[in-house]
Amino acid sequence: MGWSQKSFKLKTRSKGCYLVTDEILQHLPELRDYKIGMVNLFLQHTSAGLTLNENWDSDVRADMSDALGRIAPEGDMYRHDCEGSDDMPAHIRSSLIGASVDIPIRDGRLATGTWQGIWFCEFRAHPHTRTIVATIQGENGK
Repeated sequence: MGWSQKSFKLKTRSKGCYLVTDEILQHLPELRDYKIGMVNLFLQHTSAGLTLNENWDSDVRADMSDALGRIAPEGDMYRHDCEGSDDMPAHIRSSLIGASVDIPIRDGRLATGTWQGIWFCEFRAHPHTRTIVATIQGENGK
């Protein structure tokens, strides 16, 4: 059994839901060294999120952004607005989506379903650089 951990930054983005599977895989070439295992991807931020969802139709990502905006709208109804009117809604959306995903590794690849991809959801209007900590655990050697 082996463990590996590293941090990396995602490309800077503004508000929206983005398919980032390929970008994450570029940062994790060591996945190829694991026959079986798990990878945990943890986003070190409280106003963005990570999730698994539709990897084909970009309308799903736009619809998700719109739906989250209806669930936690921007406005003056929040006490916490230190960084602007999108600050507290971003925290709510982050709690709903979550800050991490766990994905099985099989034969050096992510064992996602046919239509699953890793989404990065940025909930702030102003572009931010976000950091992910990836922890891989499993059996080395294919």
